[in-house]
Amino acid sequence: MLKPEIEDGQASLADPQFRADVLAGLARRPRAIPARWFYDHRGSQLFEEITALPEYYPTRTETALLQSLCPELRELTGEGRAVVEFGSGSSTKTPILLDCVHPSAYVPIDISGDFLRESARDLAQRFPDLLILPFEADFTRPLTLPRTIADAPKLGFFPGSTIGNLIPLAAIDLLRAMRASLGEGAMLLIGMDRIKDEDVLVPAYDDAQGVTAAFNLNLLARINRELDGTVPVDAFAHKAVWNDDRARVEMHLEARRDAAFEVDGRAFDIAAGETIHTENSHKYGPRDARILLRAGGWTPVREWTDADGKFAVILAEAQAERPAP
Repeated sequence: MLKPEIEDGQASLADPQFRADVLAGLARRPRAIPARWFYDHRGSQLFEEITALPEYYPTRTETALLQSLCPELRELTGEGRAVVEFGSGSSTKTPILLDCVHPSAYVPIDISGDFLRESARDLAQRFPDLLILPFEADFTRPLTLPRTIADAPKLGFFPGSTIGNLIPLAAIDLLRAMRASLGEGAMLLIGMDRIKDEDVLVPAYDDAQGVTAAFNLNLLARINRELDGTVPVDAFAHKAVWNDDRARVEMHLEARRDAAFEVDGRAFDIAAGETIHTENSHKYGPRDARILLRAGGWTPVREWTDADGKFAVILAEAQAERPAP
């Protein structure tokens, strides 16, 4: 899907799926908008700032893991695979992997096209001999990858515990879509965040500097810009809570006062204290993670964790399906 360009502050034709998700999400009860729409250009920039925050442990923990597991990963995957990264963002962890496995090509996939192309240009300067094929798309659906890598063995890369943004049913669907995109025999290197104390989890999504709050509120600014919205952004506040029953951190936009507004010509109102649910970040124990991967068509091959067990990186393979048992 192509992200629309915005000129002179006016909304051009918006992504039809963005429009549909926002209108449906504001109409339902409880209100909810999928987290993938955070990532316009500004949202992608803010998320990169989040990854450097002292409270946000996942990025630095996963980065250290990727650096330490490289020799074993190279032995398990071999060299020369085409690396396909789902939701590549700025690809800050990608150079570690590319240095490690010496791929034949690199295909970063992201829904934010401008940010994707900027990141691809930066990587091209660092890896001038590597074929880089940026692919603007919604990777939650099966994709037809570039013909250039059609016959190459593939290594999918899905870091950052992004799988945790999806409810388990949708996470399984995504893993199956990845399998369909990459093909039998492909491998997948995926990051998954572990369950831990609430006093560690919640600050990672509600930092003292307010960067995560700006990231959350930017969704409303995007709605106003791209969908002719009149949402009063200052009427909402960022809220992060731990839902122990569902093993996830939830992010919400909470109305601080009664508010009425329009989006794409449709009228909405929200009462003080009501929320728009914008993100989940599910956390997985070791057994949970392996069951999730198997349900999605991937067989775990090797798992690495940090010394404190905060985060896991798992290598899985799309093995041939066999009849039970």
